[in-house]
Amino acid sequence: MNVIVQKYGGSSLADALKIKSVARRIIKAREKGDRVVVVASAMGDTTDELVELALQITDQPDKREMDCLLSTGELVSCALLAMALKSMGYPAVSLSGAQAGIITEKAYGAARILRVDPARIQRELEAGHIVIVAGFQGITDDTTDVTTLGRGGSNTTAVALAAALGARVCEMYTDVEGVFTADPRIVPEAVKLREIGFEEMLEMATYGSNVLHNRSVELAELYNIPILVASSFVEAPGTLIHGGIPMEVRNKVRGITQDLNVAQITVVGVPDKPGVAAALFEPLAKAGISVDTIVQTASIDRVAELTFTVAKNDMKKAMEIVEPAARAAGARKVTADASMAKVSIVGTGMQNTPGYAARMFRILSEKGINIELITTSEIRITVIIAADKVNEAVRALHKGFELEKV
Repeated sequence: MNVIVQKYGGSSLADALKIKSVARRIIKAREKGDRVVVVASAMGDTTDELVELALQITDQPDKREMDCLLSTGELVSCALLAMALKSMGYPAVSLSGAQAGIITEKAYGAARILRVDPARIQRELEAGHIVIVAGFQGITDDTTDVTTLGRGGSNTTAVALAAALGARVCEMYTDVEGVFTADPRIVPEAVKLREIGFEEMLEMATYGSNVLHNRSVELAELYNIPILVASSFVEAPGTLIHGGIPMEVRNKVRGITQDLNVAQITVVGVPDKPGVAAALFEPLAKAGISVDTIVQTASIDRVAELTFTVAKNDMKKAMEIVEPAARAAGARKVTADASMAKVSIVGTGMQNTPGYAARMFRILSEKGINIELITTSEIRITVIIAADKVNEAVRALHKGFELEKV
């Protein structure tokens, strides 16, 4: 019998009626003869509510206890979903991340999965059970403390289980029908893609698409696990994410993404000498702050300007680290701006093909949108612009690259 892994997001499990609806979907998969493992997120806005509750207790919750608290949301969903399946006559069992054998590093709030021991899940499948696993969580190897995986953690859980169980597909069910050429809330003409490659999806997930977390796409590509993204509310074909070449690609640009979680930090008057960049960025890395776009201007009289971006919620902490490091390095001053955003165009067809950057810049200039920074990969071009210009930029680029014709 084949194993399939299904993941259901919080909006799909928001109340009792939706949980019963999800149970019926799971039964359909079971009736096809597959062994089914389900990864469940916390119901609706449960995680946000738990965070708010913790902040009512203290403005600096202990990270270990915070993970213990947040992990309970998924346990509720799992137990209720298992109850629904049993009430419909289908044997089911709910498992926590620990019971499912998910071992993580010791990094509260943003742990990475080190390995999965699927023995318990396999025993339950052999016994004929539908297995419901709590997403977003695991335990450390040494202390068996509960850890959470950070944003999009349930997606990562699902792909990791699919890899460990040799599943033929990982199905992600959410409140959207698939992966679109742009956010349909911004671009009503956005088109749902029938399929997309891992490489393109990874860039889109990293630079603003909220359909999947980039870590889950990385895992899927590593273990060659196809992902189907579809809606849990309507019966409609979703988007297949896989490692092959899409059968039909009419446009070399496959998608437009945006990311509003951007703060820009600029170090002015940086001495142009070896070791200065390391002195600025090493403390940020030790503090767990991820730096994205980095641009250094050409040196004039051996003085340059260094600009980089971090997530908005990391800006305050980053400034506390960078300001003293910059002073020690002899820089003149440090400024920060939290009113920035990223807009990207993504497509493997752009690789080694000239003209796409120029076309993108022309489209934005015609709308009077100023570009602050530019960063690229082989299949992506990203610009940093004012946050209040994002929607206009996304719509202009979608129309300019004729993505409605995909």
